Amino acid sequence: MKIRQATPDDAAELIRLRAVMLQSFPRPDWNDDWREPSRQILVRRLAEPMPTMAAFVVDHPDGPGLAACALGTIEERLGHPNGPDGLAGYVFSVATDPDQRRRGYSRACMTALLDWFRARGVNKVDLRASEDGEPLYESLGFRRTPDPAMRLSL
Repeated sequence: MKIRQATPDDAAELIRLRAVMLQSFPRPDWNDDWREPSRQILVRRLAEPMPTMAAFVVDHPDGPGLAACALGTIEERLGHPNGPDGLAGYVFSVATDPDQRRRGYSRACMTALLDWFRARGVNKVDLRASEDGEPLYESLGFRRTPDPAMRLSL
């Protein structure tokens, strides 16, 4: 299996796999209005000379397209005692085509993404896990945090 860093040319496939991942969550108001703006963000962000967003992928072994991906972004916040440089990583859109699951693709993509974070000095990475994904993330060292989270939708 060959893992590679995605390029802007992979944006449409990354969006397709994101839809695969999103469809695993109940969404009564599902529509596709997000796809093109998200594809444009990927094209722009993956092409930056010093990107703060990356995706690692496995090409589909039986033809064109991608079999799996893991995306992440680096955010620069103000420092604090446990992270004086203020860098924080966030993982999202870890997805594998249903017919390609149980082959280690998501694990390999996640490992490459975590290596990318480490190489950039990021020492804290967050994600939100589905029930199905939680065992993978735990095996990679992720743990539930006691931090309360709140959200306001504007």
